[in-house]
Formats: sequence, C-alpha cells, structure tokens
Amino acid sequence: MLQLKEIRKSMGGQEVLRGVNLKLGEAEKVVVIGRSGCGKSVMLRVIMGLLQPESGEVFFEGKKLTGLSEEAWNPYRRKIGMLFQGAALFDSLSVFQNLAFPLREQGEKSEKVLREKVAEALKIVSLSGTEEKMPAELSGGMKKRAALARAIISRPDIMLYDEPTTGLDPIVADSINRLILHLGKMFGMASIVVTHDMVSARMVGDRISYLHEGKIYFEGTPEQVDRCEDPLVRDFVRGHAEGIGITG
Repeated sequence: MLQLKEIRKSMGGQEVLRGVNLKLGEAEKVVVIGRSGCGKSVMLRVIMGLLQPESGEVFFEGKKLTGLSEEAWNPYRRKIGMLFQGAALFDSLSVFQNLAFPLREQGEKSEKVLREKVAEALKIVSLSGTEEKMPAELSGGMKKRAALARAIISRPDIMLYDEPTTGLDPIVADSINRLILHLGKMFGMASIVVTHDMVSARMVGDRISYLHEGKIYFEGTPEQVDRCEDPLVRDFVRGHAEGIGITG
C-alpha cells in the first residue's frame, strides 16, 4: 500500500533521513523504533505530505505522491490518518467539535450525520458521552483516545501513530495498544507505529524496523529483533547504555 524509496530530508541544516526505504503491505502493522532524534517523526510527516523530502519517492497504492501539488495531495491525505504524539486536539473546541472538524473540512454539512459519526467513533474508543467535554477535562489516556477517534472518523486506509503510549501509565498504554490492534482488525487498516516502547512494539507489530543514522538499519519480526545480536539493535531493545559509552 505504501512505499518509501531512498527518502532524504534535512532539518535545520542537518540531514535527518539519509535514504530511508520502507514498505507497508495491506493491513500490515509495521513498528519503527530508534533513538530520540533519529528521524522517526520526520518520516511520518513526509508520508503525510506535511514535509517534502529533498530526494526520494513516496508511493501510495502505486501512485507517486512526491512532487504533487497541495491540491493533488489532499485526496490521498484523507486516506491516511495520524495520531500525533501530543494528541493535538484543539484546546478551544469540545470533543464533538474536534471530531467533527475533519468531516466538515471534507464538506459534510448535515448536523445529524456529524452527530451520528462522532458518536460512533467515540463508542469505538470507549468514550461515549464525552461529546461536550473540553480537552482540558480529559485525562492523558482519554485525550489519546479522543485524538484516535478523530483520526479514524474518516475511515483511513492507513493509520500513522507517533509515540502512542508516551507519557501513559502501563495500564493505559496497554489499552491503547489493544485499541490499535482492534482498529486494525475492525477496519482492515494498515499502520505504521513509531515508538520507543518495546512492550508496545512487540505487541502491535507484525514487523519491526530499527531506524539508525537516517536509514533502516535492521528489520524483522518481533522475535527476530529480540534474537538479534547486533550490538546497536540489542542495546536499544534491551535498554542498555553501554553502546553509547555510559556504564554507570
């Protein structure tokens, strides 16, 4: 469904992505891991068309997206949902208004249809009855679920998750992981999950890709990643600092 070919992108004069190659199959769940600042979030924004790479190509269902105008990009962007790291809810809008926003942007004017679709999306993420609440009234986990409901309300073909469990306690994080799996099965969506959380990576990933120094350094099933004896991969997966010269 999605393919990145030799993607290069610089930020602030520094090359962050140095030739990223990645494939995502239909209904497949790919997890991308890597140290902070290695370009994982930048890669997601390139996929969404929010950033344009200096070189390389992005293909969606065989269609080359790189180089398209903003207007030509929009129909494809609607097929890709994204859960941003900080939820990115509009603070001044209620939960209902947040979820209705993308539907209104796509031209939906019927208040009845909006109410029905918002209620359905909230039910899926176990937030029924929160339509009139403001983001400030929601816990961290509830904000993530509300943002996820907004991302799926248009039924995207692909979901992108940027650190979906960051800042959540283990129980709430587990509920988010289960929700990611549930949504994939319910809608047949493919997904790319960027995370530092190896518990989450093992739970939701069909395949795990390790991004290092701007390239996919290693790729395999969760079991293959756990068995990998390459020091760079092993130290990250096991949370060891020896590889970066910090021994205590």
